Amino acid sequence: MEWRIEDRPSYSVLKVYLSPGESVTAQAGAMLLVKGSVDVKTRTGGFLRALMRAALGGESLFLNTYIARDRAEIWFVPNVPGDITYIDLGGEPWILQDSSYLAHHGEVSISVAWRGLRGVLAQGELVWLKAEGRGGVWVNSFGAIEEIEVAPGERVTIDNMHFVAMPASTRYRIRKFGGLKTFIFGGEGLVVEIEGPAKVYVQTRVLPSFAYQIQRYSPRG
Repeated sequence: MEWRIEDRPSYSVLKVYLSPGESVTAQAGAMLLVKGSVDVKTRTGGFLRALMRAALGGESLFLNTYIARDRAEIWFVPNVPGDITYIDLGGEPWILQDSSYLAHHGEVSISVAWRGLRGVLAQGELVWLKAEGRGGVWVNSFGAIEEIEVAPGERVTIDNMHFVAMPASTRYRIRKFGGLKTFIFGGEGLVVEIEGPAKVYVQTRVLPSFAYQIQRYSPRG
């Protein structure tokens, strides 16, 4: 399998090149085009797991697996303008923002990652997604993706909505930002505090802020 990402960072396209028998799995609705002959299998990846992923993680109930009959080329795109990056799982589970999963290859499962009561306050999101297994996953963002290396003992504070992905073993906590006045009126709300060593991906834009700006200039009524 070969792949490349083009048109970064604003309108990224993932182009996957498959040899006969190779396969790639993607979020329902992510396919832009197919060149060559492929079989498509739509599955849930386990009904209960998929139901939780859809109901709690905000993702589709179904995933599409594309299997090449001969050499094939498939393009995938996110449903928002932004970047795409690749994460090699290497057997280590990763935590993903619920809207950031795009596609994966290999023996990988996509499930939900319960965040407990602290997730209740984090923009109303109770869960993140968990990607685990042998293979890799492509994640997308709204805006560009930045990779941050957190040194051992170092702490970095990230706005909850700007978070994209991190290893599941990362030490983190969700907390309010600043005092009560800052929490209510400062526009930051809850944040994710991450302790190194860690690698974390963040996105440079968030949809709620963008949607609010559009709403301001939309005709009323």
